Amino acid sequence: MVPELRTERLLLRGFTGADRDTFAALNADPVVMEHFPSTLDRAASDDLVERIEAAWDERGWGLWAVEVAAGPRFIGYVGLWPAGFVAPGTVEVGWRLAREAWGHGYAPEAARASLRFGFEDLGLAEIVSFTVPQNLNSRRVMEKIGLQRRPDRDFVHPNVDPEAHPHLSRHVLYALGADDWRARRAASDSPDK
Repeated sequence: MVPELRTERLLLRGFTGADRDTFAALNADPVVMEHFPSTLDRAASDDLVERIEAAWDERGWGLWAVEVAAGPRFIGYVGLWPAGFVAPGTVEVGWRLAREAWGHGYAPEAARASLRFGFEDLGLAEIVSFTVPQNLNSRRVMEKIGLQRRPDRDFVHPNVDPEAHPHLSRHVLYALGADDWRARRAASDSPDK
């Protein structure tokens, strides 16, 4: 069962069958997928939804479908995902939102809820995020949610062919430890600002 999380403007929930068309459209959008080796066709998009659902069943955590509560309308996903290829036990916070949802602060809002879940409910010691250096939008989200740039941990992504996609193989890594997250929350009047 996927726990629902509510933020000021969003509902983070499990995927439904009604989300699949919109999810397939955003995964097929070359602008949304600019920093990935390729877009996803419908079958690959549906397979990703099935892997997301299986992850919740197996681990009890994963990626949430993000819905704008005032809509309601599904806009993509945000959540936690294993990134053991970075280092064993590594957990990533990540997001993929439809282009029309960009620029509204939805990614940081939902990512902060994911961090809270990861540190409070799962007891994670650290959460990371990473992207290609030129993905400035995602890097800004990482900074807004309190992750710190860790150049010593940059890496070449093992799932990206550096010959076919040389501009997508190198990744920059940002990280936030549980102690730093708790200190920031304690110092903040509003933990979600």
